[in-house]
Amino acid sequence: MNWQIQGGRVLTDRRLATGNLSVTGGILTEVRADHAPVIDADGLFVLPGIVDIHGDGFERQIMPRPGVRFDTALALKDTDRQLVANGVTTAFYGVTVSWEPGLRSLEAAERLIGVLCNIRDTLACDTRLHLRWETFALDQMAQVIKWLSLVPRPIIALNDHTTGSVLKGASARKIGQMAERSSLSREEYMTLLDRVWSRRDDVAIAIETLAATARANGNVLLAHDEASPAERTHFRALGAKASEFPLTLETAKAARQMGEDVILGAPNVVRGGSHNGALDATDAVRAGLCTVLTSDYHYPSPLHAAFRLSSPGASDFPSIWDLVSANPARVAGLEDRGSLVAGRRADLVLVDAQDPAHPHVVATMVHGRIVYSSGLLQRRLPVGTPIAAE
Repeated sequence: MNWQIQGGRVLTDRRLATGNLSVTGGILTEVRADHAPVIDADGLFVLPGIVDIHGDGFERQIMPRPGVRFDTALALKDTDRQLVANGVTTAFYGVTVSWEPGLRSLEAAERLIGVLCNIRDTLACDTRLHLRWETFALDQMAQVIKWLSLVPRPIIALNDHTTGSVLKGASARKIGQMAERSSLSREEYMTLLDRVWSRRDDVAIAIETLAATARANGNVLLAHDEASPAERTHFRALGAKASEFPLTLETAKAARQMGEDVILGAPNVVRGGSHNGALDATDAVRAGLCTVLTSDYHYPSPLHAAFRLSSPGASDFPSIWDLVSANPARVAGLEDRGSLVAGRRADLVLVDAQDPAHPHVVATMVHGRIVYSSGLLQRRLPVGTPIAAE
């Protein structure tokens, strides 16, 4: 589809400026296509689409309450609508493959990935996989390695929530939540955890094997919850290009000193802090220690975090918007999106920010197709409408 977006404040060339944007065949172009319909974007911000490289909010659509499961296709289609309504044009579903039974089991991942592969072409958002492999899930690793060859290539993240549960003594409340998620009693869960922990000597070689496969296969490799600069050094050597949710300020600094990306959660910004005592994302952004914000568990948060951290009239707004668009696209190796320049995909969002505390998505476009609109029809102008000068 061809379009001419007229009179909006377009984020391009590291600045916001009132102008027009042309879309031809799903690609941003410098010349308007003949007979392209016109979208009146007067009073709206025209921004690169949000690229969300870590989000597991879809889990609540599958299992909104412990033990209450809905059809996977229904859940993913509902999630798709949430994504585009919040300006997300590319989303990586954070699918955890754990040793736990239930929602994060291998069987649940197989079911979800199978459904996603079948319906992916029908979804509005460009939907991809972010495989979150629990490093103690040794029996599940062979299948994870097979999934690394899927097209498009999944991101793969190394997660270790097992060591913390054992050595740091997870609270009774947290153990109870994990047991509920696994449909086990607390006692059954603890017994299983003990059995998994007994195989800890096999974990290091498994990590090396999976990391080597990811490197050879061209998968983006991330390390999750790194606890120290030493861990960052270790996972860097294995090929992990970014630190995802580092647990300490020193770890984030170690990554940034090497020019690496640090990924934190946008809900942390929107809520005014972490829900579990982790790094404050707002402080990290201000200190230059966070380069990517993700939805984590709440799809509206990237949009709202950006407008909370800056305002469109501020000089730093372009760099703040990069946190949810250009930078995550770079981390994911997606060079065809993340900025509004000729030759890139027409992945963009039109935002009404008259109330900057509650920015409103008026329209979302993915590869030149309008996949979500709220009030956009009233702004469509007849074909052949004269275009104001740039």
